[in-house]
Amino acid sequence: MKIVILSRQPSLYSTRRLVEAGEKMGHEMMVVDHLKCNIELEKKKPRLYYKGEYLTGVDAVIPRIGASVTFYGTAVVRQFEMMKIFTAVESQALIRSRDKLRSLQLLSRAGVGMPKTIFSNFAKDVDHIVDSVGGAPVVLKLLEGTQGLGVILAESQNAAGSVMEAFNGLEARIIVQEFIKEAGGADIRAFVVDGVVVGAMKRQGKEGEFRSNLHRGGSANIIELSEEEENTALVAAKAMGLGVAGVDMLQSNSGPLVLEVNSSPGLEGIEKATGKDIAKKIIRYVERNV
Repeated sequence: MKIVILSRQPSLYSTRRLVEAGEKMGHEMMVVDHLKCNIELEKKKPRLYYKGEYLTGVDAVIPRIGASVTFYGTAVVRQFEMMKIFTAVESQALIRSRDKLRSLQLLSRAGVGMPKTIFSNFAKDVDHIVDSVGGAPVVLKLLEGTQGLGVILAESQNAAGSVMEAFNGLEARIIVQEFIKEAGGADIRAFVVDGVVVGAMKRQGKEGEFRSNLHRGGSANIIELSEEEENTALVAAKAMGLGVAGVDMLQSNSGPLVLEVNSSPGLEGIEKATGKDIAKKIIRYVERNV
């Protein structure tokens, strides 16, 4: 098969591993920078023009779309779909996953556990909002934040009010979430491929840091999920319509609570923590569907 990986940087770990796994399994692998594709629309003849030629003979696409280029990236994925080419992550699922509020609404409807969350339209009633999520401390998140950026822990009611006022002044939309103290600055990432958890790791934030993101200096170790945690991850990925997903959860006194479902989860952390060939499992998923 000819498999295209949509990625802006061929040197990225995840991109390199997918290329290596695909070539090892006998496939022709091609890395395409989605921002350099021209989308051509004509009656019943959708095409993509890239670096002087049309993309032809493609059997499948594996999108690795960064959050900052979601709009154009998903347009390219959608064009491949119009060309009747299988994509490991569908365009609509990708768009859903990048909208934090919509994601939480979908997860709530699916009955997935999550921290108490409030979203309001630049509301001034800080006391009510903080009380509604269980009181201070609370976590405030920018709707457009990624990799732990735009996530703030407000230790007190006054601090929460000051942060909300600042964001309101910038017309930046935020959500306010319950702080799960018992998680101890750690979370779990379950990597789901085609309805199966293929690997899981526990990420621990560095000392004094409540965010566990590896980009923020956290560490990761392999973990065996409980049955409830595994089921939660699978339901969350299904609710988002994602064939490949990284489901981030907190371990709480009331069971697993989903923070986010990532549609372009990195492979480096999960492969190094678990010792598993996750890239190969993604290629196998593509093979089964083409």
